[in-house]
Amino acid sequence: MSDIASLKVMAAQVRRDIVRMVHAVQSGHPGGSLGCTEYFVALYGAVMKHNPRFQPDAVGEDLCFLSNGHISPVWYSVLARSGYFPVPELATFRKINSRLQGHPATEEGLPGIRIASGSLGQGLSVAIGAALAKKLNGDDRLVYVLMGDGEQQEGQIWEAAMYAAHNRVDNLIATIDLNGQQIDGPVDKILSLASLADKYRAFGWTVIETANGNDLAQVLAAFAQCQQLARQGRPVLNLLRTEMGYGVDFMMHSHKWHGVAPNDAELERALAQLPTTPLGDY
Repeated sequence: MSDIASLKVMAAQVRRDIVRMVHAVQSGHPGGSLGCTEYFVALYGAVMKHNPRFQPDAVGEDLCFLSNGHISPVWYSVLARSGYFPVPELATFRKINSRLQGHPATEEGLPGIRIASGSLGQGLSVAIGAALAKKLNGDDRLVYVLMGDGEQQEGQIWEAAMYAAHNRVDNLIATIDLNGQQIDGPVDKILSLASLADKYRAFGWTVIETANGNDLAQVLAAFAQCQQLARQGRPVLNLLRTEMGYGVDFMMHSHKWHGVAPNDAELERALAQLPTTPLGDY
């Protein structure tokens, strides 16, 4: 599945999955999940070389790590609909003994999940380690990691950023979801990040910026550009501007829906805006 029409169908279905998953247990993080749908759909549907059978050593495969693990609904949906585990299992999200915990976990062995994540600030470090392991093993595939913009307030991020540049980890493609919102309010009001592009470039990274991370064509073009810039001595960063809650009008333009579940009426309003697809609801 790589043509853009099919990817758009997948994105529409993933958004339906997200709001239904979070509503069903009245818990979870719909805002960032909706905003990052195009990122994950493009990554798994057209960009990465990956194996749903989930080989532990992943030799000859690209790897994906989610650092801001609270947006697990979008990742779970894309993994299921990419063949990693049965789609009906999405109905177990955040339930007792489910493999689909609120933040990705490893103890239940959910395919596609390689680290427990959600303790913000750690994912970049793990991705760097995986990228270095691929280099040591003579594996020329790439490692991808997604971070949040509020997450950039964590000090470990900057230690890792220095380390990656110093050690020329050039098989790493990091992305920051720039939706401008975090749990307590707008990022600029909580703790301004100023110019992340200038900061990462000063740390020795190659940086590109994507103006609309909710446009599949732009997301695919950005991934292609990042791949061209990889393996040239520097880690690569894509600053991806998205809209929290994208696709559901009342969830957009505010931090409110960072971690709030829709009630019954809100679910119906959301689903009315998200078209049904041939893929079908779980």
